[in-house]
Amino acid sequence: MTERKRIFIESALKYNSNAATVEILWNEIEKKYSGKNRYYHTLNHLDNLLKQLTEIKGQIEDWDTIVFTLFYHDIIYKASKNDNEEKSAETANARLQLLKFPAEKITKCVSQIIATKGHLMSTDNDCNLFTDADLSILGQNWNSYSDYFKQVRKEYSIYPDFIYIPGRKKVINHFLKMESIFKTKIFFDKFENQARENLNEELKML
Repeated sequence: MTERKRIFIESALKYNSNAATVEILWNEIEKKYSGKNRYYHTLNHLDNLLKQLTEIKGQIEDWDTIVFTLFYHDIIYKASKNDNEEKSAETANARLQLLKFPAEKITKCVSQIIATKGHLMSTDNDCNLFTDADLSILGQNWNSYSDYFKQVRKEYSIYPDFIYIPGRKKVINHFLKMESIFKTKIFFDKFENQARENLNEELKML
């Protein structure tokens, strides 16, 4: 059993002891993140997030909610749509009700998923840690970062360069204009400088 599956199942079984139901939910997650049009928003992305968040688990107030936010935040992903976060949040809401996850925690999970749309500062520190982890790829070494933007390009392969490039430049400039890309000290210290170098480098290449 992979580490990602173990963590999901252990977390889910705390709230619903029906192993068959939990297995069905896990299989759906695995299938969605293994979709043929996914190159970046894959199981590997979940593994990277899990690594980043496990390293700071002691700073996370509500670990179970973060776990479910992680597994559901990109469960719906279509490059041609701009409501992926909303659709992913809807799916999380429905599935977590099946798990009998507490209503207030579901609300928090839904908010954290929606927050990945703009990656803005939240009053929920767990949310800031999660959205920072979601952006941690921006501050990885150049080889990892270049793999990332090539994978994103493949996900948007339905669009020709004359449409994709201006859109990509807009995204990059959105991040570069932020006072700080990362909202929490731990992620800022670890990734901010490298993220800005990477983004500027990619911008030159477009």
